[in-house]
Amino acid sequence: MQRIIAARTAHRVSRTRGLLLGWVLAMLGVALFARLGAWQLSRMHEKQAMLARVQLVLQQRQPKPLTIASDPARVRDYDWTGADGRFVDAPAVLLDNQARNDRPGVRAYRVFQAASPGVAPVLVELGWLPVPPDRRMPAVPRIAGPAHVAGLLAPPPSPGLGRAVAMPQADGNLLALALDMPTLSRDLRQPRLAPRVLKLDPALPLGYARDLGILPNTLPPERHLGYAVQWFGLALTVLATAIVLTVRKPRAHPTP
Repeated sequence: MQRIIAARTAHRVSRTRGLLLGWVLAMLGVALFARLGAWQLSRMHEKQAMLARVQLVLQQRQPKPLTIASDPARVRDYDWTGADGRFVDAPAVLLDNQARNDRPGVRAYRVFQAASPGVAPVLVELGWLPVPPDRRMPAVPRIAGPAHVAGLLAPPPSPGLGRAVAMPQADGNLLALALDMPTLSRDLRQPRLAPRVLKLDPALPLGYARDLGILPNTLPPERHLGYAVQWFGLALTVLATAIVLTVRKPRAHPTP
């Protein structure tokens, strides 16, 4: 009889320890999945606010002087601007891995210098160009003579996991996986290069296929919401599984 009691006691202790360990692991999983879901919701709200700010700027289109491109207090903001000047005799910058209508390509940039004194040069996005299967980079002819630019001042595209390295090409242009302004300032020999880029107005005759979208090749808010729902769903699944395993009656063991 004592052996039976001892065996049952040992079984209860073992099951209690197993349940405690299971709940600890379950709570860690719930906390991790809930945190990932909350982060995705945070990213959704950030991008919604960003799109709302841009929409307001595009609706008003109140031009501000190009000097604002170098304002350190506005490096993450969006503004409409325009200026007369000319494009600098410097290499073009090709931002790699930029899809458009499911076609691989690059976004082409050139440095623009305003005619007004004291205005820092700014990198202007000329638009998108396709890249053929052999990965031969497209030509981006120099833009000579006086020019007028106008468009949306914006922070450089998010670098993601891309390394901030600009690789010289055979034609002298630079191929980059991310737009890191200090690196480009050095490689383009433009020590005063503005920290924001100018997304050229599609209505202007300069450049190539383009738009004023600020989330190219990145997740829109609705995708972040979808991922948040998935992470919260996993958290609930883990919690429900832990509850079921806890309340389920243990299988009866035959009496020895």
